[in-house]
Amino acid sequence: MLFTPGRSARFATGRLPIVLRVDGVSKRFGATQALDEVSLVVPDGRIVGFLGPNGSGKTTTMRAIMGLVATDQGSITWRDEPITDEVRHRFGYMPAERGMYPKMRVREQLTYFPRLAGSGRRDAENAADQWLARMGLTDRADDEVQALSSGNQQRLQLAISLVHRPDVLVLDEPFSGLDPVAVETMKALLVEEVERGVTVLLSSHQLDLVSDVCRDVVIVNRGRVVLDGAVDDIRRRAPTRNVVATLASGDVNAFDPSDRSWEVVDRSEQQIGLRVPAQVDADEVFAAVASIGPIVEFVFAAPELSEVFIESVGEVEG
Repeated sequence: MLFTPGRSARFATGRLPIVLRVDGVSKRFGATQALDEVSLVVPDGRIVGFLGPNGSGKTTTMRAIMGLVATDQGSITWRDEPITDEVRHRFGYMPAERGMYPKMRVREQLTYFPRLAGSGRRDAENAADQWLARMGLTDRADDEVQALSSGNQQRLQLAISLVHRPDVLVLDEPFSGLDPVAVETMKALLVEEVERGVTVLLSSHQLDLVSDVCRDVVIVNRGRVVLDGAVDDIRRRAPTRNVVATLASGDVNAFDPSDRSWEVVDRSEQQIGLRVPAQVDADEVFAAVASIGPIVEFVFAAPELSEVFIESVGEVEG
Protein backbone atom coordinates (compact mmCIF):
# COMPACT_ATOMS: atom_id res chain seq x y z
CA MET A 1 0.00 0.00 0.00
CA LEU A 2 1.36 3.37 -0.98
CA PHE A 3 -0.60 5.57 1.39
CA THR A 4 -0.76 5.78 5.15
CA PRO A 5 -4.21 4.79 6.43
CA GLY A 6 -6.07 7.63 8.08
CA ARG A 7 -8.94 7.52 10.53
CA SER A 8 -9.99 11.15 10.53
CA ALA A 9 -11.05 12.94 7.36
CA ARG A 10 -8.56 15.48 6.08
CA PHE A 11 -10.97 17.51 3.98
CA ALA A 12 -10.10 21.13 3.39
CA THR A 13 -13.57 22.25 4.46
CA GLY A 14 -12.61 25.81 5.34
CA ARG A 15 -15.48 27.27 7.34
CA LEU A 16 -18.04 24.78 6.07
CA PRO A 17 -19.75 23.09 9.01
CA ILE A 18 -19.68 19.31 9.22
CA VAL A 19 -23.30 18.19 8.98
CA LEU A 20 -22.83 14.41 8.91
CA ARG A 21 -20.13 12.70 10.96
CA VAL A 22 -19.27 9.01 11.28
CA ASP A 23 -16.79 8.59 14.11
CA GLY A 24 -14.98 5.32 14.88
CA VAL A 25 -17.84 3.07 13.80
CA SER A 26 -17.32 -0.70 13.95
CA LYS A 27 -19.66 -3.55 13.03
CA ARG A 28 -19.15 -7.30 13.05
CA PHE A 29 -21.38 -9.87 11.39
CA GLY A 30 -20.43 -13.19 12.94
CA ALA A 31 -16.78 -13.82 12.08
CA THR A 32 -16.69 -10.94 9.57
CA GLN A 33 -15.48 -7.51 10.67
CA ALA A 34 -17.53 -5.42 8.25
CA LEU A 35 -16.47 -2.04 9.68
CA ASP A 36 -13.33 -1.38 11.70
CA GLU A 37 -13.40 2.09 13.29
CA VAL A 38 -14.61 3.84 10.16
CA SER A 39 -14.62 7.64 10.36
CA LEU A 40 -15.74 10.15 7.75
CA VAL A 41 -17.25 13.61 7.56
CA VAL A 42 -19.59 15.23 5.05
CA PRO A 43 -19.39 19.05 4.96
CA ASP A 44 -22.48 21.16 4.43
CA GLY A 45 -23.45 21.55 0.78
CA ARG A 46 -20.79 19.22 -0.65
CA ILE A 47 -20.78 15.89 -2.48
CA VAL A 48 -18.45 13.37 -0.87
CA GLY A 49 -17.57 10.24 -2.86
CA PHE A 50 -17.47 7.00 -0.87
CA LEU A 51 -15.31 4.46 -2.70
CA GLY A 52 -14.14 0.91 -2.23
CA PRO A 53 -14.33 -2.58 -3.73
CA ASN A 54 -17.26 -4.90 -3.08
CA GLY A 55 -17.29 -6.01 0.53
CA SER A 56 -15.29 -3.01 1.72
CA GLY A 57 -17.98 -1.65 4.04
CA LYS A 58 -19.61 1.11 2.00
CA THR A 59 -23.16 -0.23 2.06
CA THR A 60 -22.92 -1.23 5.74
CA THR A 61 -21.80 2.31 6.60
CA MET A 62 -24.65 3.84 4.62
CA ARG A 63 -27.18 1.50 6.20
CA ALA A 64 -25.82 2.43 9.62
CA ILE A 65 -26.28 6.13 8.82
CA MET A 66 -29.91 5.40 7.94
CA GLY A 67 -30.46 3.42 11.13
CA LEU A 68 -30.90 0.13 9.28
CA VAL A 69 -27.86 -1.47 10.93
CA ALA A 70 -27.00 -1.28 14.62
CA THR A 71 -23.30 -0.57 15.14
CA ASP A 72 -21.08 -2.22 17.77
CA GLN A 73 -19.20 0.95 18.66
CA GLY A 74 -18.66 4.52 17.51
CA SER A 75 -21.16 7.28 16.80
CA ILE A 76 -23.02 8.80 13.86
CA THR A 77 -24.24 12.38 14.28
CA TRP A 78 -26.07 15.07 12.34
CA ARG A 79 -24.82 18.58 13.14
CA ASP A 80 -23.08 17.07 16.17
CA GLU A 81 -26.33 15.70 17.59
CA PRO A 82 -27.62 12.09 17.66
CA ILE A 83 -29.72 11.20 14.62
CA THR A 84 -33.33 10.78 15.69
CA ASP A 85 -36.21 9.43 13.60
CA GLU A 86 -37.37 13.00 13.07
CA VAL A 87 -33.97 13.96 11.69
CA ARG A 88 -33.93 10.94 9.38
CA HIS A 89 -37.17 12.16 7.82
CA ARG A 90 -34.94 14.90 6.37
CA PHE A 91 -32.63 12.30 4.80
CA GLY A 92 -33.03 10.87 1.32
CA TYR A 93 -31.75 7.32 0.87
CA MET A 94 -31.16 5.37 -2.31
CA PRO A 95 -30.06 1.78 -1.64
CA ALA A 96 -27.97 -0.18 -4.11
CA GLU A 97 -30.68 -2.84 -4.23
CA ARG A 98 -34.12 -1.92 -5.51
CA GLY A 99 -36.12 -0.59 -2.57
CA MET A 100 -39.51 -0.27 -4.28
CA TYR A 101 -42.74 -2.23 -4.41
CA PRO A 102 -42.71 -3.86 -7.86
CA LYS A 103 -46.49 -4.09 -8.30
CA MET A 104 -47.26 -0.58 -7.09
CA ARG A 105 -47.89 2.00 -9.80
CA VAL A 106 -45.16 4.56 -10.43
CA ARG A 107 -47.02 7.70 -9.31
CA GLU A 108 -48.50 5.89 -6.33
CA GLN A 109 -45.00 4.79 -5.31
CA LEU A 110 -43.60 8.29 -5.65
CA THR A 111 -46.44 9.67 -3.52
CA TYR A 112 -46.20 6.96 -0.86
CA PHE A 113 -42.67 7.67 0.37
CA PRO A 114 -43.04 11.42 1.11
CA ARG A 115 -46.23 10.56 3.00
CA LEU A 116 -44.09 8.29 5.18
CA ALA A 117 -41.78 11.25 5.78
CA GLY A 118 -44.72 13.34 7.00
CA SER A 119 -45.93 15.19 3.89
CA GLY A 120 -49.65 15.80 3.38
CA ARG A 121 -51.37 13.99 0.52
CA ARG A 122 -51.74 17.05 -1.74
CA ASP A 123 -48.13 18.15 -1.22
CA ALA A 124 -46.92 14.58 -1.84
CA GLU A 125 -48.94 14.29 -5.06
CA ASN A 126 -47.75 17.66 -6.35
CA ALA A 127 -44.13 16.78 -5.58
CA ALA A 128 -44.55 13.38 -7.24
CA ASP A 129 -45.87 14.96 -10.44
CA GLN A 130 -42.96 17.43 -10.50
CA TRP A 131 -40.39 14.66 -10.13
CA LEU A 132 -42.10 12.44 -12.70
CA ALA A 133 -41.76 15.29 -15.19
CA ARG A 134 -38.17 16.00 -14.17
CA MET A 135 -37.19 12.34 -14.59
CA GLY A 136 -39.04 11.96 -17.88
CA LEU A 137 -41.45 9.42 -16.40
CA THR A 138 -44.78 11.25 -16.68
CA ASP A 139 -46.02 8.92 -19.41
CA ARG A 140 -45.23 5.92 -17.18
CA ALA A 141 -47.07 7.25 -14.12
CA ASP A 142 -49.80 4.58 -14.21
CA ASP A 143 -47.46 1.65 -15.02
CA GLU A 144 -46.39 -0.85 -12.42
CA VAL A 145 -42.81 -0.34 -11.25
CA GLN A 146 -41.86 -3.83 -12.45
CA ALA A 147 -42.79 -2.83 -16.00
CA LEU A 148 -40.08 -0.16 -16.10
CA SER A 149 -36.65 -0.80 -17.57
CA SER A 150 -33.71 -1.06 -15.20
CA GLY A 151 -32.62 2.47 -16.08
CA ASN A 152 -36.09 3.93 -15.50
CA GLN A 153 -36.36 2.09 -12.19
CA GLN A 154 -33.09 3.72 -11.22
CA ARG A 155 -34.49 7.14 -12.17
CA LEU A 156 -37.60 6.46 -10.10
CA GLN A 157 -35.57 5.31 -7.12
CA LEU A 158 -33.51 8.51 -7.23
CA ALA A 159 -36.72 10.55 -7.48
CA ILE A 160 -38.02 8.75 -4.36
CA SER A 161 -34.92 9.83 -2.45
CA LEU A 162 -35.47 13.46 -3.52
CA VAL A 163 -39.24 13.91 -3.61
CA HIS A 164 -39.55 15.13 0.01
CA ARG A 165 -36.80 17.76 -0.48
CA PRO A 166 -34.27 16.26 1.95
CA ASP A 167 -31.36 18.08 3.56
CA VAL A 168 -28.97 15.18 3.00
CA LEU A 169 -28.78 12.42 0.40
CA VAL A 170 -27.20 9.02 1.02
CA LEU A 171 -26.87 7.44 -2.44
CA ASP A 172 -25.55 3.90 -2.93
CA GLU A 173 -24.55 3.40 -6.59
CA PRO A 174 -27.03 5.92 -8.07
CA PHE A 175 -25.52 5.73 -11.59
CA SER A 176 -25.84 1.95 -11.87
CA GLY A 177 -27.79 0.82 -14.94
CA LEU A 178 -28.02 4.28 -16.51
CA ASP A 179 -27.11 5.04 -20.11
CA PRO A 180 -24.63 7.88 -20.81
CA VAL A 181 -27.38 10.44 -21.45
CA ALA A 182 -29.13 9.56 -18.20
CA VAL A 183 -25.82 9.71 -16.34
CA GLU A 184 -25.25 13.29 -17.51
CA THR A 185 -28.81 14.19 -16.50
CA MET A 186 -28.29 12.71 -13.04
CA LYS A 187 -24.96 14.48 -12.60
CA ALA A 188 -26.58 17.82 -13.45
CA LEU A 189 -29.45 17.06 -11.08
CA LEU A 190 -27.08 16.35 -8.18
CA VAL A 191 -25.19 19.57 -8.83
CA GLU A 192 -28.51 21.47 -8.78
CA GLU A 193 -29.47 19.85 -5.48
CA VAL A 194 -26.14 20.80 -3.92
CA GLU A 195 -26.61 24.36 -5.12
CA ARG A 196 -29.96 24.24 -3.31
CA GLY A 197 -28.05 23.36 -0.15
CA VAL A 198 -28.33 19.56 -0.08
CA THR A 199 -25.41 17.54 1.32
CA VAL A 200 -24.57 14.28 -0.48
CA LEU A 201 -22.72 11.08 0.42
CA LEU A 202 -22.36 9.11 -2.80
CA SER A 203 -20.89 5.68 -3.49
CA SER A 204 -19.97 4.54 -7.00
CA HIS A 205 -17.66 2.18 -8.83
CA GLN A 206 -17.57 4.62 -11.76
CA LEU A 207 -14.53 6.59 -10.68
CA ASP A 208 -14.57 9.01 -13.61
CA LEU A 209 -18.04 10.13 -12.53
CA VAL A 210 -16.86 10.56 -8.95
CA SER A 211 -14.04 12.78 -10.18
CA ASP A 212 -16.58 14.87 -12.11
CA VAL A 213 -19.02 15.54 -9.28
CA CYS A 214 -17.09 15.08 -6.01
CA ARG A 215 -14.53 17.43 -4.50
CA ASP A 216 -13.85 15.05 -1.63
CA VAL A 217 -13.60 11.27 -1.36
CA VAL A 218 -13.25 8.56 1.27
CA ILE A 219 -11.75 5.23 0.18
CA VAL A 220 -12.41 2.16 2.30
CA ASN A 221 -11.04 -1.36 2.01
CA ARG A 222 -11.81 -4.38 4.21
CA GLY A 223 -13.83 -2.24 6.57
CA ARG A 224 -11.16 0.43 7.16
CA VAL A 225 -10.60 3.91 5.76
CA VAL A 226 -7.36 3.80 3.76
CA LEU A 227 -7.46 7.26 2.20
CA ASP A 228 -9.56 10.41 2.46
CA GLY A 229 -9.49 14.07 1.54
CA ALA A 230 -10.02 16.44 -1.35
CA VAL A 231 -9.62 14.72 -4.74
CA ASP A 232 -6.99 17.20 -5.91
CA ASP A 233 -5.01 16.82 -2.68
CA ILE A 234 -5.16 13.03 -2.86
CA ARG A 235 -3.82 13.10 -6.40
CA ARG A 236 -1.05 15.51 -5.39
CA ARG A 237 -0.08 13.28 -2.46
CA ALA A 238 0.42 10.30 -4.78
CA PRO A 239 4.06 9.13 -4.87
CA THR A 240 4.28 9.11 -8.67
CA ARG A 241 3.61 11.33 -11.68
CA ASN A 242 2.47 10.37 -15.17
CA VAL A 243 4.40 11.64 -18.17
CA VAL A 244 3.34 11.54 -21.82
CA ALA A 245 5.78 12.97 -24.37
CA THR A 246 5.08 13.21 -28.10
CA LEU A 247 8.08 13.65 -30.38
CA ALA A 248 8.20 15.26 -33.81
CA SER A 249 10.95 12.83 -34.82
CA GLY A 250 13.40 10.40 -33.29
CA ASP A 251 13.42 6.76 -32.26
CA VAL A 252 11.32 6.33 -29.12
CA ASN A 253 12.87 2.88 -28.62
CA ALA A 254 16.24 4.60 -28.12
CA PHE A 255 15.05 6.17 -24.89
CA ASP A 256 16.44 4.16 -21.97
CA PRO A 257 15.78 5.44 -18.42
CA SER A 258 17.17 2.30 -16.77
CA ASP A 259 19.74 4.37 -14.88
CA ARG A 260 16.89 6.24 -13.17
CA SER A 261 13.90 5.10 -11.13
CA TRP A 262 11.57 5.80 -14.05
CA GLU A 263 9.19 3.26 -15.55
CA VAL A 264 8.32 3.19 -19.26
CA VAL A 265 4.62 2.30 -19.42
CA ASP A 266 4.02 2.92 -23.11
CA ARG A 267 5.89 3.33 -26.39
CA SER A 268 3.84 3.92 -29.53
CA GLU A 269 5.04 5.52 -32.76
CA GLN A 270 6.33 8.93 -31.64
CA GLN A 271 5.02 8.83 -28.09
CA ILE A 272 6.54 7.73 -24.77
CA GLY A 273 4.60 7.18 -21.56
CA LEU A 274 6.46 7.21 -18.23
CA ARG A 275 5.75 6.85 -14.53
CA VAL A 276 8.25 8.75 -12.40
CA PRO A 277 8.63 9.54 -8.68
CA ALA A 278 6.69 12.63 -7.61
CA GLN A 279 9.84 14.40 -6.43
CA VAL A 280 11.39 14.32 -9.93
CA ASP A 281 11.42 17.72 -11.61
CA ALA A 282 9.40 17.99 -14.83
CA ASP A 283 12.24 19.88 -16.53
CA GLU A 284 14.59 16.96 -15.86
CA VAL A 285 12.20 14.52 -17.55
CA PHE A 286 11.63 16.90 -20.47
CA ALA A 287 15.37 17.27 -21.07
CA ALA A 288 15.95 13.53 -20.91
CA VAL A 289 13.26 12.76 -23.48
CA ALA A 290 14.26 15.70 -25.69
CA SER A 291 17.72 14.17 -26.00
CA ILE A 292 16.32 11.69 -28.55
CA GLY A 293 14.22 14.16 -30.55
CA PRO A 294 12.20 17.40 -30.52
CA ILE A 295 9.11 17.30 -28.29
CA VAL A 296 5.84 18.69 -29.66
CA GLU A 297 3.67 17.85 -26.67
CA PHE A 298 4.59 17.13 -23.04
CA VAL A 299 2.25 16.23 -20.15
CA PHE A 300 3.47 15.89 -16.56
CA ALA A 301 0.55 15.19 -14.23
CA ALA A 302 -0.55 13.57 -10.99
CA PRO A 303 -2.27 10.18 -11.35
CA GLU A 304 -6.01 10.06 -11.97
CA LEU A 305 -8.32 9.10 -9.12
CA SER A 306 -8.79 5.63 -10.63
CA GLU A 307 -5.02 5.02 -10.42
CA VAL A 308 -4.91 6.21 -6.82
CA PHE A 309 -7.83 3.89 -6.05
CA ILE A 310 -6.00 0.88 -7.50
CA GLU A 311 -2.86 1.70 -5.53
CA SER A 312 -4.93 2.05 -2.35
CA VAL A 313 -7.02 -1.12 -2.54
CA GLY A 314 -5.16 -3.25 -5.09
CA GLU A 315 -8.03 -3.63 -7.52
CA VAL A 316 -10.61 -1.73 -9.53
CA GLU A 317 -14.14 -2.68 -10.49
CA GLY A 318 -16.38 -1.81 -13.39
